[in-house]
Amino acid sequence: MPVPFLGRLHPTEYFALVGSFLLVGLEAIIRILTLALPPFLVQLFYRASRRIFNRFSSPAQQRAEDKKKTISTSVRDAADFVELCRLWGYEAEEHIVQTKDGFLLGLHRLQWRRGEEGRKVNNGPSSIRKRVAYLHHGLLMNSEVWVCLTDEQRCLPFELVERGFDVWFGNNRGNKYSKKSIHCSPTSLNFWDFSIDEFAFHDIPDSISYILDTTQQKSLSYIGFSQGTAQAFATLAIHPKLNRQVNVFIALAPAMAPAGLSNGVVDSLVKASPQVLFLLFGRRSILSSATMWESLLYPPLFSRVIDMGLSFLFNWQTKNISASQKLAAYPHLYSFTSTKSVVHWFQIIRHRSFQMYDDDVHQPMSLSTSSKYSKVAKYPTRNIRTPVVLVYGGSDSLVDIKAMLKELPPQTVATEIPHYEHLDFLWARDVNTQVFQHVFDALESFTNAEHTKEEYDRYFFARQESLIGSAHLHDGGPRESESESSTIAVASEDANSPSSYTHRARENEPSDDPALLVTPIQTSFITSQQTPETVAKTARHEVKFSGARRGSDGSTISVDGMRGGKGISLGASKTADGVVTRTVSGSAGTPISSGDDSKVSVKKRK
Repeated sequence: MPVPFLGRLHPTEYFALVGSFLLVGLEAIIRILTLALPPFLVQLFYRASRRIFNRFSSPAQQRAEDKKKTISTSVRDAADFVELCRLWGYEAEEHIVQTKDGFLLGLHRLQWRRGEEGRKVNNGPSSIRKRVAYLHHGLLMNSEVWVCLTDEQRCLPFELVERGFDVWFGNNRGNKYSKKSIHCSPTSLNFWDFSIDEFAFHDIPDSISYILDTTQQKSLSYIGFSQGTAQAFATLAIHPKLNRQVNVFIALAPAMAPAGLSNGVVDSLVKASPQVLFLLFGRRSILSSATMWESLLYPPLFSRVIDMGLSFLFNWQTKNISASQKLAAYPHLYSFTSTKSVVHWFQIIRHRSFQMYDDDVHQPMSLSTSSKYSKVAKYPTRNIRTPVVLVYGGSDSLVDIKAMLKELPPQTVATEIPHYEHLDFLWARDVNTQVFQHVFDALESFTNAEHTKEEYDRYFFARQESLIGSAHLHDGGPRESESESSTIAVASEDANSPSSYTHRARENEPSDDPALLVTPIQTSFITSQQTPETVAKTARHEVKFSGARRGSDGSTISVDGMRGGKGISLGASKTADGVVTRTVSGSAGTPISSGDDSKVSVKKRK
């Protein structure tokens, strides 16, 4: 095995690697001893950790824990996906799909609203026809992360079911629900010889094909979280047919090519050769001892350990997730995956490129010449034709939105939620008010896989209204946290000219790249021929829509003046007698008075 002594790492980083080996070895010894212990000793350790937690916890913390204990305990102790759904009155189906390379993947389905159980859905001419939504989890997870919430209003799948969707959930090979192959056993090395490539080549397309065949639908909507978005980026890039089967791709906390990890020790591991990583973690499943620590530690103490790990690795503070939600969800956070898939991520981070797995890792002595004769293929993500909607957190260390937008098609739309971290998109206390409307806007606008301009127009109109609703929350009213509203910058010019709401991709210095200037009405049609000045001057988007639509804050916006397809730009707002009026610009860009001559009024729903 080649040892990367030359040209790979700094000497101090080798000390970090040695320390990592020692820690992993110590953890392996503890795991072996734990497996050999009788159950009563394991319970003894559990009770001891509970006493330690209670000794160092304040009475207020203990009372808060007791108050939320019932629902948190029920969610925490639920054995599987089906049981988690039954806690809230939903019946789930289980399906098995066989991939072309012989893996058996578990799929879950929520097709019935409460009270609809037993009725046929998407199964023949006499059945109820529903649109299909497909949700896919992140790295080291399974489908349970979508439904292990302590409040059903914050559960995106339940909201989708109640809105009339046939909701499906995927699972990657190797995890809790997909740990079987027709060719080999999970105890063999061949079973775990997979990376992100296999997810993109087989798992996602085969799962989508099975779902469309079962539901007799032509297309579905894809909602991914974290690595679930990376898998969709990859599979849509290499399977043109899938772009005609996915009507919209909504990426929550999207992952493509993270800049790196915040901790120096882990960053040293990222720079190490795959051989070192395989020696450290083995060639089967990675971090399989996580279940051991859950059985040993009292749940609040286990939550503290997870929080410390997230802070250590990614500098996430998890302040937007309540303590009771952590108690309920953290036991469902981990599921098995291969070491090779994590090594694949390390290669992506090291090369800052969303590339396929590098099987031909070069020797350190040949680093200066190897790149001349070989190159790892990148996923051609700019070939994606499916509409892409990104919703990301301003405090998520794994998201480099500028680098991501450079690699995606020009019609990609990006929306930032300030102070949101990675896991907040699953379990934050206000995820229903912060995230869901962005998802619903995309689902309601892109209804088939034709990807027409009318669909984009409809989406930008809906999105603009939602951003205006976010602006109301941002400008007025009390907020529980700093992340109460999406990023809206109100660009005021002078007292007589209307202001425009600009939705920024990231709150930092302006970019010179016009493809990165993201606004609620302009994002989709920025081209390489446009200059930043042209984009900055453009304050309206050609919208073809008729009637009125409800805003995200419950308001109703009259759009009678838009029926001719005239462009508008939303301006400054003022409130009088409970009626919010907005100055708008006509098709020529001239302001329309909000006085007696012409009014575009927004009446707040009581």
